[in-house]
Amino acid sequence: MPARMPARIRTSRRTWVVAWTVLCAGGLAATAGLNASTTPDPHPEKSVSADCAQQIADIDARLAKAEREAARGEENPLLAISDIRTAGEASCDEELRDHLQDAR
Repeated sequence: MPARMPARIRTSRRTWVVAWTVLCAGGLAATAGLNASTTPDPHPEKSVSADCAQQIADIDARLAKAEREAARGEENPLLAISDIRTAGEASCDEELRDHLQDAR
């Protein structure tokens, strides 16, 4: 005797379309929520030593003064920065380069 096939459950196409729509919308909402909660900081803060922070602040003050002089119309404001270090002092080249690039 042949085996009987189970009876198919009848569902309309509309029910399937609604079910898939709900599942897709839920998936998109969950994905958007996860992406929003895990967005990394675009510019992570780097720690800068106290000496480098002081040098950067000094250079910023000199740049601001040169910009003010240029705005007043003074002739050719020129800003020269020299880096004279004694033995044992840390170089702030990378920190200064990063700071000036971020300021652009």
